[in-house]
Amino acid sequence: MVEWRTCLSAAPAQQVYSGLWRDKDVTIKCGIEETLDSKVRSDAAPRRELVLFDKPTRGTSIKEFREMTLSFLKANLGDLPSLPALVGQVLLMADFNKDNRVSLAEAKSVWALLQRNEFLLLLSLQEKEHASRLLGYCGDLYLTEGVPHGAWHAAALPPLLRPLLPPALQGALQQWLGPAWPWRAKIAIGLLEFVEELFHGSYGTFYMCETTLANVGYTATYDFKMADLQQVAPEATVRRFLQGRRCEHSADCTYGRDCRAPCDRLMRQCKGDLIQPNLAKVCALLRGYLLPGAPADLREELGTQLRTCTTLSGLASQVEAHHSLVLSHLKTLLWKKISNTKYS
Repeated sequence: MVEWRTCLSAAPAQQVYSGLWRDKDVTIKCGIEETLDSKVRSDAAPRRELVLFDKPTRGTSIKEFREMTLSFLKANLGDLPSLPALVGQVLLMADFNKDNRVSLAEAKSVWALLQRNEFLLLLSLQEKEHASRLLGYCGDLYLTEGVPHGAWHAAALPPLLRPLLPPALQGALQQWLGPAWPWRAKIAIGLLEFVEELFHGSYGTFYMCETTLANVGYTATYDFKMADLQQVAPEATVRRFLQGRRCEHSADCTYGRDCRAPCDRLMRQCKGDLIQPNLAKVCALLRGYLLPGAPADLREELGTQLRTCTTLSGLASQVEAHHSLVLSHLKTLLWKKISNTKYS
């Protein structure tokens, strides 16, 4: 039995609730529209509305449903050699009553779940330490671990008031109301590890397409947890949206809020490679999160490394060694400051 508690979303189309299930705090999600596509520019081509429970349309064999699922995952994650293993997990999930068969109703339910961007991401990243664990599901409703603490306390303010806060006040709120600096350093290390997890994982590369502190969460022990995976997108999905898209400026080549590609002005088409990799965007975020209140003996070097990191550009796979080196230096610098203390 699931106990429904507080509504956590102000948007009618985003049904998110806190709850209790088996004596655990959980987050309940259902009927959530694809937020990334809805944030694409208004002049974008209309998105095909997803109709849940529309497939399969008839009884199907396990083999047919496996092929159908594999085709769907290839389209969304890319043609990866690891996909058959993921398909196997989906088939196990589809067998809700554990009778070693997938009925039409079961197939329709799991198909509806797969249409949800966040659910597909949870499934793809379920072995990653910094993504919330998937606890249960039925139809297009699913349960994850309880909502982590928010890193940006101003996020609790009404949405209309947030843009009115000057940057200086936002920084002050973070320093006064947020965790102590060593705890912030620990959270930041987890965020950097998450960036590593998104790059060349078992099921491909993923992009963070809304890089804000509102999506940075942490547990009671200050371990980083991504608060909202709906803003993360598979590389294949982003490339499919951007490649060949008509444009006049780079701003026309934007997926989500900040996954931006160059515009070839001669051809008037978007290119498929992003201008900024995940790491550069995260480092820009961390400058405002880590530098206020940082220890005096660390502030200058930390600021230099974060500035260097924010200048990274180009497709991450083309400069993989450089990105890995920058990320490693940042993690090492932070760990040296908090290791062998109560904060580690």
